[in-house]
Amino acid sequence: MQGFFYKVSSAMARFMYGRNGTDQLNWAILVVYLILWVLRTVVSLLQVPFAATVIDVVMLLLAIALLWRTFSRNLPKRRAENQKFVNWWWPIKSRFSAAKARRADKEHKYFTCKNCKTICRVPVGKGKIVITCPKCGHQIEGRS
Repeated sequence: MQGFFYKVSSAMARFMYGRNGTDQLNWAILVVYLILWVLRTVVSLLQVPFAATVIDVVMLLLAIALLWRTFSRNLPKRRAENQKFVNWWWPIKSRFSAAKARRADKEHKYFTCKNCKTICRVPVGKGKIVITCPKCGHQIEGRS
């Protein structure tokens, strides 16, 4: 029986050789598809037929795009698409992870410069202070 599964996995590996497979953009498309699937279930329970039809069409287009990108042999084009997506997504992701880290940091207080939006970190417990932004030199007053 082990020989059967080995043959199937080998055949699948041969089939996928030279194809794009999954990348970050494909995972994002899959996540959007699953969110729409849950939304479609809610819409069908609320019995809103037009919204359900629109969601069905969008889900179909996403499924086609996902399969097309996964099995595509045009690797330079798929990699360029993925790089565009990663360049768009990375600042958003890092902003959220940095905000989460700042909320967890109890030893520092964070101030945002009104001029250039730079985040300045100072120790907690220093009282009322004036901070000079290291990027633009703007003065920030606050309690630490």
